[in-house]
Amino acid sequence: MTSEAFVWIWLPDATEPAVCGKLQEDAGELQFFYGKSYLERSDAISLDTRELPLESGVFRPRVGEMHSVIRDAAPGAWGRRVLLYRLEQDNITELDYLLNAGPDRIGALVIQKSSDHCQIREAQTATLDQLVEAAELIENGQPLPDALSSALLHGSSVGGARPKALLYDNQSNWIAKFSSGTDPYPVVRSELAAMWLAGQCDIQVPAVRMVESMGKDVLLVERFDRIRAETGPKRRFMISGLTALQLHETESLLASYLDLAGFIRRYAKDAGRDNSQLFRRMMFNILIGNNDDHARNHAFFWDGTRYELTPAYDICPMLRSGLTANQAMIVGKQGRSSTLKNALSEAGLFGLTKEHAIFVKNELIDKIETHWAEASLYAGLTKVQSDLLRRATILSPGIFY
Repeated sequence: MTSEAFVWIWLPDATEPAVCGKLQEDAGELQFFYGKSYLERSDAISLDTRELPLESGVFRPRVGEMHSVIRDAAPGAWGRRVLLYRLEQDNITELDYLLNAGPDRIGALVIQKSSDHCQIREAQTATLDQLVEAAELIENGQPLPDALSSALLHGSSVGGARPKALLYDNQSNWIAKFSSGTDPYPVVRSELAAMWLAGQCDIQVPAVRMVESMGKDVLLVERFDRIRAETGPKRRFMISGLTALQLHETESLLASYLDLAGFIRRYAKDAGRDNSQLFRRMMFNILIGNNDDHARNHAFFWDGTRYELTPAYDICPMLRSGLTANQAMIVGKQGRSSTLKNALSEAGLFGLTKEHAIFVKNELIDKIETHWAEASLYAGLTKVQSDLLRRATILSPGIFY
Protein backbone atom coordinates (compact mmCIF):
# COMPACT_ATOMS: atom_id res chain seq x y z
CA MET A 1 0.00 0.00 0.00
CA THR A 2 1.38 3.41 -0.98
CA SER A 3 0.81 6.68 0.88
CA GLU A 4 1.72 10.18 -0.19
CA ALA A 5 2.16 13.70 1.14
CA PHE A 6 2.98 17.08 -0.36
CA VAL A 7 6.02 19.17 0.49
CA TRP A 8 5.45 22.92 0.80
CA ILE A 9 8.29 25.43 0.81
CA TRP A 10 8.76 29.09 1.65
CA LEU A 11 11.02 30.29 -1.13
CA PRO A 12 13.57 33.04 -0.30
CA ASP A 13 11.77 36.34 0.49
CA ALA A 14 8.34 34.73 0.05
CA THR A 15 5.60 35.35 2.61
CA GLU A 16 3.41 32.47 1.39
CA PRO A 17 4.38 28.82 0.79
CA ALA A 18 4.30 26.95 -2.51
CA VAL A 19 4.05 23.25 -3.26
CA CYS A 20 7.43 22.02 -4.44
CA GLY A 21 6.96 18.27 -4.64
CA LYS A 22 5.51 15.08 -3.32
CA LEU A 23 6.61 12.26 -1.04
CA GLN A 24 5.49 8.78 -1.98
CA GLU A 25 5.81 5.93 0.48
CA ASP A 26 6.77 2.58 -0.95
CA ALA A 27 7.72 -0.36 1.28
CA GLY A 28 8.70 2.01 4.10
CA GLU A 29 10.82 4.23 1.84
CA LEU A 30 9.83 7.84 1.16
CA GLN A 31 10.58 8.67 -2.46
CA PHE A 32 10.50 12.31 -3.58
CA PHE A 33 9.83 14.04 -6.85
CA TYR A 34 9.42 17.71 -7.76
CA GLY A 35 6.12 18.95 -9.14
CA LYS A 36 6.06 19.95 -12.79
CA SER A 37 4.65 23.39 -11.99
CA TYR A 38 7.39 23.95 -9.42
CA LEU A 39 10.14 23.02 -11.88
CA GLU A 40 8.70 25.62 -14.27
CA ARG A 41 8.98 28.43 -11.72
CA SER A 42 11.76 30.93 -12.36
CA ASP A 43 12.42 31.24 -8.61
CA ALA A 44 12.43 27.51 -7.84
CA ILE A 45 15.33 26.20 -5.74
CA SER A 46 16.47 22.66 -5.07
CA LEU A 47 15.96 21.21 -1.61
CA ASP A 48 19.46 19.75 -1.74
CA THR A 49 21.76 20.31 -4.71
CA ARG A 50 23.54 16.99 -4.20
CA GLU A 51 20.75 14.56 -3.27
CA LEU A 52 17.74 16.37 -4.76
CA PRO A 53 18.90 18.44 -7.75
CA LEU A 54 16.25 20.57 -9.41
CA GLU A 55 15.14 18.16 -12.12
CA SER A 56 12.31 15.77 -12.90
CA GLY A 57 12.28 12.13 -11.88
CA VAL A 58 11.89 10.05 -8.74
CA PHE A 59 14.58 10.41 -6.08
CA ARG A 60 15.20 7.56 -3.65
CA PRO A 61 17.10 8.13 -0.38
CA ARG A 62 20.69 6.93 -0.32
CA VAL A 63 20.17 5.21 3.02
CA GLY A 64 17.27 4.96 5.46
CA GLU A 65 13.63 5.87 5.02
CA MET A 66 13.94 9.41 3.64
CA HIS A 67 16.31 12.03 2.31
CA SER A 68 18.24 13.84 5.03
CA VAL A 69 16.80 17.26 4.15
CA ILE A 70 13.29 15.84 4.60
CA ARG A 71 14.37 14.30 7.91
CA ASP A 72 15.37 17.80 9.02
CA ALA A 73 11.68 18.73 8.86
CA ALA A 74 10.66 15.76 11.02
CA PRO A 75 10.26 15.91 14.81
CA GLY A 76 13.14 14.98 17.08
CA ALA A 77 13.06 12.70 20.12
CA TRP A 78 10.86 15.02 22.21
CA GLY A 79 8.49 15.68 19.31
CA ARG A 80 8.11 11.97 18.67
CA ARG A 81 7.36 11.39 22.31
CA VAL A 82 4.64 14.05 22.16
CA LEU A 83 3.15 12.59 18.98
CA LEU A 84 3.14 9.07 20.40
CA TYR A 85 1.16 10.50 23.29
CA ARG A 86 -1.17 12.45 21.02
CA LEU A 87 -1.87 9.93 18.25
CA GLU A 88 -2.53 7.00 20.58
CA GLN A 89 -1.89 4.41 17.87
CA ASP A 90 0.57 1.66 17.14
CA ASN A 91 2.87 1.36 14.13
CA ILE A 92 3.40 5.08 13.58
CA THR A 93 5.32 5.49 10.33
CA GLU A 94 7.87 8.14 9.40
CA LEU A 95 5.26 9.68 7.14
CA ASP A 96 2.87 9.86 10.11
CA TYR A 97 5.49 11.76 12.09
CA LEU A 98 6.09 14.14 9.18
CA LEU A 99 2.40 14.80 8.65
CA ASN A 100 1.56 15.34 12.31
CA ALA A 101 4.53 17.43 13.39
CA GLY A 102 2.68 20.70 12.85
CA PRO A 103 3.05 23.52 10.33
CA ASP A 104 5.52 25.71 12.22
CA ARG A 105 8.50 23.39 12.21
CA ILE A 106 12.11 24.52 12.01
CA GLY A 107 13.17 25.85 8.61
CA ALA A 108 11.05 26.49 5.54
CA LEU A 109 9.45 23.12 4.76
CA VAL A 110 6.04 21.79 5.75
CA ILE A 111 4.70 18.34 4.89
CA GLN A 112 0.92 18.11 4.54
CA LYS A 113 -1.73 15.94 2.93
CA SER A 114 -3.17 18.78 0.86
CA SER A 115 -1.71 20.18 -2.35
CA ASP A 116 -4.30 22.99 -2.41
CA HIS A 117 -4.04 24.61 1.01
CA CYS A 118 -1.18 24.88 3.47
CA GLN A 119 -1.95 25.44 7.14
CA ILE A 120 0.67 27.98 8.12
CA ARG A 121 0.55 28.00 11.92
CA GLU A 122 -1.44 26.49 14.74
CA ALA A 123 -3.28 28.93 16.93
CA GLN A 124 -1.56 29.18 20.29
CA THR A 125 -4.33 28.34 22.71
CA ALA A 126 -2.12 27.10 25.55
CA THR A 127 -0.44 29.35 28.09
CA LEU A 128 3.17 28.89 29.15
CA ASP A 129 1.98 27.46 32.47
CA GLN A 130 -0.16 24.91 30.60
CA LEU A 131 2.75 23.98 28.35
CA VAL A 132 5.02 23.41 31.34
CA GLU A 133 2.36 21.33 33.09
CA ALA A 134 1.70 19.27 29.94
CA ALA A 135 5.41 18.61 29.43
CA GLU A 136 5.76 17.45 33.03
CA LEU A 137 2.80 15.08 32.70
CA ILE A 138 4.20 13.62 29.46
CA GLU A 139 7.63 13.15 31.07
CA ASN A 140 6.02 11.28 33.95
CA GLY A 141 3.83 9.18 31.66
CA GLN A 142 0.64 10.53 33.18
CA PRO A 143 -2.61 11.15 31.28
CA LEU A 144 -3.38 14.66 30.10
CA PRO A 145 -6.66 16.34 31.02
CA ASP A 146 -8.70 17.68 28.10
CA ALA A 147 -7.85 21.25 29.10
CA LEU A 148 -4.17 20.58 28.31
CA SER A 149 -4.64 18.64 25.08
CA SER A 150 -3.88 21.71 22.93
CA ALA A 151 -0.50 22.02 24.62
CA LEU A 152 0.58 18.83 22.86
CA LEU A 153 0.53 20.66 19.55
CA HIS A 154 3.31 23.02 20.58
CA GLY A 155 6.82 21.65 20.39
CA SER A 156 6.22 18.45 18.43
CA SER A 157 7.87 20.02 15.40
CA VAL A 158 11.06 21.04 17.23
CA GLY A 159 14.15 18.85 17.26
CA GLY A 160 16.07 17.57 20.26
CA ALA A 161 15.37 15.27 23.18
CA ARG A 162 14.53 17.74 25.96
CA PRO A 163 10.98 19.06 26.59
CA LYS A 164 10.21 22.23 24.69
CA ALA A 165 7.47 24.20 22.96
CA LEU A 166 6.93 27.08 20.56
CA LEU A 167 5.85 30.52 21.73
CA TYR A 168 4.83 33.65 19.85
CA ASP A 169 4.48 37.29 20.74
CA ASN A 170 3.86 40.40 18.68
CA GLN A 171 7.55 40.83 17.94
CA SER A 172 9.29 37.46 17.90
CA ASN A 173 9.03 33.68 17.70
CA TRP A 174 10.61 31.71 20.52
CA ILE A 175 11.54 28.16 21.42
CA ALA A 176 10.76 27.54 25.08
CA LYS A 177 13.05 24.93 26.68
CA PHE A 178 11.86 23.50 29.98
CA SER A 179 13.79 22.16 32.91
CA SER A 180 13.26 18.47 33.62
CA GLY A 181 12.61 16.64 36.84
CA THR A 182 15.50 14.33 35.98
CA ASP A 183 18.09 17.11 35.58
CA PRO A 184 21.11 16.35 37.84
CA TYR A 185 22.05 20.06 37.82
CA PRO A 186 20.33 23.32 36.69
CA VAL A 187 20.58 22.59 32.95
CA VAL A 188 18.39 25.49 31.80
CA ARG A 189 20.32 28.09 33.79
CA SER A 190 23.62 26.53 32.73
CA GLU A 191 22.63 26.75 29.07
CA LEU A 192 21.63 30.39 29.50
CA ALA A 193 25.02 31.11 31.10
CA ALA A 194 26.87 29.33 28.27
CA MET A 195 24.88 31.05 25.52
CA TRP A 196 25.49 34.47 27.09
CA LEU A 197 29.17 33.62 27.53
CA ALA A 198 29.42 32.50 23.89
CA GLY A 199 28.20 35.95 22.85
CA GLN A 200 30.98 37.54 24.91
CA CYS A 201 33.40 35.30 23.01
CA ASP A 202 32.36 36.71 19.62
CA ILE A 203 30.28 33.65 18.73
CA GLN A 204 27.07 34.54 16.95
CA VAL A 205 24.11 33.43 19.09
CA PRO A 206 20.38 34.21 19.09
CA ALA A 207 18.71 36.29 21.79
CA VAL A 208 18.11 34.26 24.95
CA ARG A 209 16.33 34.98 28.22
CA MET A 210 14.90 33.05 31.14
CA VAL A 211 11.46 33.15 32.70
CA GLU A 212 9.80 31.08 35.41
CA SER A 213 6.58 29.15 35.04
CA MET A 214 4.91 26.79 37.52
CA GLY A 215 8.00 27.09 39.68
CA LYS A 216 10.25 25.84 36.88
CA ASP A 217 12.94 27.52 34.81
CA VAL A 218 12.11 28.12 31.14
CA LEU A 219 14.79 29.21 28.67
CA LEU A 220 13.48 31.26 25.74
CA VAL A 221 15.61 31.16 22.58
CA GLU A 222 14.62 33.48 19.75
CA ARG A 223 14.12 31.67 16.46
CA PHE A 224 16.57 32.78 13.79
CA ASP A 225 14.73 30.89 11.02
CA ARG A 226 11.91 33.46 11.10
CA ILE A 227 11.99 37.01 9.72
CA ARG A 228 9.48 39.74 10.53
CA ALA A 229 8.80 41.99 7.54
CA GLU A 230 6.23 44.64 6.64
CA THR A 231 4.95 42.43 3.84
CA GLY A 232 4.47 39.48 6.22
CA PRO A 233 6.47 36.83 8.07
CA LYS A 234 9.15 34.95 6.17
CA ARG A 235 10.82 31.61 6.82
CA ARG A 236 14.47 30.78 6.22
CA PHE A 237 15.36 27.42 4.71
CA MET A 238 17.78 25.52 6.92
CA ILE A 239 19.60 22.21 6.75
CA SER A 240 21.28 20.42 9.63
CA GLY A 241 24.99 19.73 9.82
CA LEU A 242 24.11 16.07 9.38
CA THR A 243 22.49 16.87 6.03
CA ALA A 244 25.45 19.03 5.05
CA LEU A 245 27.66 16.00 5.65
CA GLN A 246 25.22 13.71 3.79
CA LEU A 247 25.06 11.37 6.77
CA HIS A 248 22.18 9.28 8.08
CA GLU A 249 21.29 9.21 11.79
CA THR A 250 23.01 5.84 12.10
CA GLU A 251 26.22 7.39 10.73
CA SER A 252 26.38 10.29 13.20
CA LEU A 253 29.63 9.06 14.78
CA LEU A 254 31.30 9.72 11.43
CA ALA A 255 30.42 13.42 11.66
CA SER A 256 33.44 15.70 11.74
CA TYR A 257 34.14 19.39 12.26
CA LEU A 258 36.83 18.95 9.63
CA ASP A 259 34.30 17.74 7.05
CA LEU A 260 31.96 20.59 7.96
CA ALA A 261 34.85 22.95 7.28
CA GLY A 262 35.27 21.27 3.88
CA PHE A 263 31.55 21.73 3.17
CA ILE A 264 31.91 25.40 4.04
CA ARG A 265 34.92 25.83 1.75
CA ARG A 266 32.99 24.37 -1.18
CA TYR A 267 29.50 25.77 -0.71
CA ALA A 268 29.42 28.72 1.70
CA LYS A 269 28.59 32.29 0.77
CA ASP A 270 31.47 33.51 2.97
CA ALA A 271 33.76 30.57 3.67
CA GLY A 272 36.29 32.61 5.62
CA ARG A 273 33.71 34.01 8.01
CA ASP A 274 31.88 30.71 8.53
CA ASN A 275 34.97 28.59 9.09
CA SER A 276 36.36 31.14 11.52
CA GLN A 277 33.05 30.95 13.44
CA LEU A 278 32.99 27.14 13.29
CA PHE A 279 36.52 26.87 14.68
CA ARG A 280 35.73 29.35 17.46
CA ARG A 281 32.55 27.41 18.27
CA MET A 282 34.39 24.07 18.33
CA MET A 283 37.10 25.46 20.62
CA PHE A 284 34.50 27.07 22.90
CA ASN A 285 32.60 23.78 23.23
CA ILE A 286 35.78 22.05 24.42
CA LEU A 287 36.67 24.86 26.82
CA ILE A 288 33.27 24.88 28.58
CA GLY A 289 32.67 21.14 28.41
CA ASN A 290 29.78 21.05 25.94
CA ASN A 291 30.17 17.61 24.38
CA ASP A 292 26.62 17.44 23.03
CA ASP A 293 27.89 19.21 19.91
CA HIS A 294 26.57 16.61 17.45
CA ALA A 295 25.91 17.43 13.81
CA ARG A 296 22.24 18.27 14.35
CA ASN A 297 23.35 21.00 16.74
CA HIS A 298 24.89 22.83 13.78
CA ALA A 299 22.93 24.16 10.82
CA PHE A 300 23.14 26.19 7.63
CA PHE A 301 20.81 28.62 5.91
CA TRP A 302 20.14 27.80 2.23
CA ASP A 303 19.02 30.44 -0.27
CA GLY A 304 19.12 28.26 -3.36
CA THR A 305 22.60 29.43 -4.33
CA ARG A 306 24.93 29.28 -1.34
CA TYR A 307 24.95 28.14 2.29
CA GLU A 308 25.54 30.20 5.42
CA LEU A 309 26.32 29.00 8.95
CA THR A 310 23.46 29.79 11.34
CA PRO A 311 23.95 31.25 14.80
CA ALA A 312 25.09 28.75 17.44
CA TYR A 313 22.49 27.03 19.63
CA ASP A 314 22.14 24.21 22.18
CA ILE A 315 25.37 25.13 23.98
CA CYS A 316 25.42 23.81 27.53
CA PRO A 317 28.20 22.70 29.93
CA MET A 318 27.93 18.98 30.71
CA LEU A 319 29.06 17.57 34.04
CA ARG A 320 31.84 15.01 33.68
CA SER A 321 33.07 12.41 36.15
CA GLY A 322 36.71 12.36 35.05
CA LEU A 323 39.29 14.54 33.37
CA THR A 324 39.08 12.98 29.92
CA ALA A 325 36.12 13.41 27.56
CA ASN A 326 35.13 13.22 23.92
CA GLN A 327 33.20 15.61 21.72
CA ALA A 328 30.24 14.33 19.71
CA MET A 329 32.08 15.04 16.43
CA ILE A 330 35.62 14.48 15.23
CA VAL A 331 37.80 17.45 16.20
CA GLY A 332 41.27 16.77 14.85
CA LYS A 333 44.03 14.23 14.40
CA GLN A 334 43.14 12.56 17.72
CA GLY A 335 39.57 11.99 16.66
CA ARG A 336 36.89 13.22 19.09
CA SER A 337 39.24 13.73 22.03
CA SER A 338 38.31 16.90 23.96
CA THR A 339 41.73 18.53 24.14
CA LEU A 340 43.04 21.87 22.94
CA LYS A 341 45.97 20.13 21.23
CA ASN A 342 43.51 18.09 19.19
CA ALA A 343 41.47 21.18 18.32
CA LEU A 344 44.59 22.97 17.09
CA SER A 345 45.91 19.99 15.10
CA GLU A 346 43.92 20.72 11.92
CA ALA A 347 43.46 24.49 12.18
CA GLY A 348 44.60 24.89 8.58
CA LEU A 349 41.44 23.16 7.35
CA PHE A 350 39.48 26.05 8.86
CA GLY A 351 41.61 28.55 6.94
CA LEU A 352 43.59 29.55 10.02
CA THR A 353 47.33 29.75 10.49
CA LYS A 354 48.76 27.99 13.53
CA GLU A 355 49.55 31.34 15.10
CA HIS A 356 46.02 32.69 14.63
CA ALA A 357 44.45 29.48 15.93
CA ILE A 358 46.56 29.73 19.10
CA PHE A 359 45.54 33.39 19.42
CA VAL A 360 41.84 32.38 19.25
CA LYS A 361 42.41 29.68 21.87
CA ASN A 362 44.13 32.09 24.27
CA GLU A 363 41.51 34.77 23.67
CA LEU A 364 38.68 32.35 24.47
CA ILE A 365 40.39 31.10 27.63
CA ASP A 366 40.89 34.67 28.82
CA LYS A 367 37.27 35.67 28.13
CA ILE A 368 35.86 32.57 29.82
CA GLU A 369 38.04 33.14 32.90
CA THR A 370 37.03 36.82 32.95
CA HIS A 371 33.29 36.44 32.33
CA TRP A 372 32.25 33.09 33.87
CA ALA A 373 31.25 34.65 37.20
CA GLU A 374 29.25 37.31 35.36
CA ALA A 375 27.61 34.66 33.15
CA SER A 376 26.64 32.68 36.26
CA LEU A 377 25.13 35.76 37.85
CA TYR A 378 23.24 36.60 34.65
CA ALA A 379 21.75 33.09 34.56
CA GLY A 380 20.88 33.04 38.26
CA LEU A 381 23.24 30.22 39.19
CA THR A 382 24.11 30.08 42.87
CA LYS A 383 27.75 30.31 43.88
CA VAL A 384 27.72 26.61 44.74
CA GLN A 385 26.27 25.71 41.32
CA SER A 386 28.69 28.03 39.50
CA ASP A 387 31.69 26.67 41.39
CA LEU A 388 30.59 23.08 40.70
CA LEU A 389 30.51 23.71 36.96
CA ARG A 390 33.79 25.61 37.11
CA ARG A 391 35.50 22.69 38.84
CA ALA A 392 33.86 19.92 36.84
CA THR A 393 33.74 21.20 33.28
CA ILE A 394 34.54 24.87 32.64
CA LEU A 395 38.20 24.98 31.60
CA SER A 396 38.65 21.41 32.85
CA PRO A 397 42.32 20.48 33.43
CA GLY A 398 41.87 17.49 31.12
CA ILE A 399 41.53 19.68 28.01
CA PHE A 400 45.04 21.07 28.54
CA TYR A 401 46.73 17.64 28.44
